[in-house]
Amino acid sequence: MLLITGITGHSGSYFLRHLIDNNYESPIRCTIRPNSNLSLLESSNLNIEKVICDLDDEFSLDNAMLGIDEVFHIGSIFYSRNVVKSALKNKVSRIICVHTTGIYSKFKSASAEYKNIEFDIEKMIKRDKSSIQLIYLRPTMIYGYVGDRNMAIFIKMVDKIRLFPLIDYGKNLLQPVNGKDLGKAYFQLLINKNITSGDYILSGKDAISMLDMMHTISNYLQKKTIFFNIPLGLGVILAKLFKLVTFNRFDFIERVQRMGEDRSFSHAEATRDFGYDPMPFSEGLQNEVKQYLDNISHS
Repeated sequence: MLLITGITGHSGSYFLRHLIDNNYESPIRCTIRPNSNLSLLESSNLNIEKVICDLDDEFSLDNAMLGIDEVFHIGSIFYSRNVVKSALKNKVSRIICVHTTGIYSKFKSASAEYKNIEFDIEKMIKRDKSSIQLIYLRPTMIYGYVGDRNMAIFIKMVDKIRLFPLIDYGKNLLQPVNGKDLGKAYFQLLINKNITSGDYILSGKDAISMLDMMHTISNYLQKKTIFFNIPLGLGVILAKLFKLVTFNRFDFIERVQRMGEDRSFSHAEATRDFGYDPMPFSEGLQNEVKQYLDNISHS
């Protein structure tokens, strides 16, 4: 039996659609929260068992893990220790964890916690002397729907602001990935049982600079936006001042620093091993801008 966490989330929902479209026949158990939107799950006609589970509660998680052979953990990297611990306890044979490329950041606060989580997982597996098959998937910046915490914010800002500041004039490279591509990749990996270990980056089709991305958003919105440069050093100084005047309540220093850091990564291994083939960013962005404009017109 397959256990899936995070099935009602953004990329999880696209994963579910691929399970439905491909008539996945094996039994599935999905962890859900009391307030989860279950409409797609309940209309799926798959062999699905729903269990209310708190991934932060050992007893709840162990109950959900009973009789499970394989785990697909989409829920959150911050629950990964708990999920792997329970999987080891219940002799699960294969676990796929959706983590993040944030682990590669050169800034400590952006990467240290992720590194510590994976270090602890490796330590648990060694201590248990387990032969569990562990696979990491690492999406880049996820976008693709009006409620996402990445592109949706940029779209709204460009829609409202005509004079727009960019740190280091937006030279840093990004490689956003659409949730639809992630859902398909999850399914491709799930059914490829020959892959028993690995660390796969799931990035968008091509890299794009922050400046070009913002220009593209502006064009799709049909806005005349003027982008101007804030040097990285000045941006950091302003972030420090803001932290000071808010008595440390808001600390954006490393967030600003990361705006001068390239976040583009090759997905060649995922393409080679299970056929990962993401859509062009322009296509995914155009669809999200359209959703945004449709929502505004109906509100």
